Amino acid sequence: MALSWFDRKVQDSGEWTGFLEKGVRFEGKLEVSGTFRLDAAVKGTLVSTETLILGEHSSVEGQIEGNSVIVGGRFDGIINARGRVEIQTKAIVTGEVHTPCLIIEPGAVFDGRCHMLTATQAPTGTSKTITIPIRSAASQG
Repeated sequence: MALSWFDRKVQDSGEWTGFLEKGVRFEGKLEVSGTFRLDAAVKGTLVSTETLILGEHSSVEGQIEGNSVIVGGRFDGIINARGRVEIQTKAIVTGEVHTPCLIIEPGAVFDGRCHMLTATQAPTGTSKTITIPIRSAASQG
């Protein structure tokens, strides 16, 4: 598994506050602080005050309220981020993303709507909708 620059930085500094590993299933509301990593199957609401990492083996369905969100696995739902959202190469994201900064790496799949917020807007505030044309891997020839 390739780690992002942020994963490597946090791994080196030992600043993790927690994680849920592959094979774990969780349903409900999870509130975390610090840097938290999920490689589990989660259904519900995730609230993070700092950085939430959905690892390559994660499968999350629901809503995320956070600061910085890094998606390396599968996510289906709504992400409200005050900071940035990063969709990594092997990630598949469907639904809505509300953020002032969206990064989609080559190879990632994003199928949904992106609402780009200004720095002063709250994650659930008014936003400007941007339509991004998506091509499937099959049509890229």
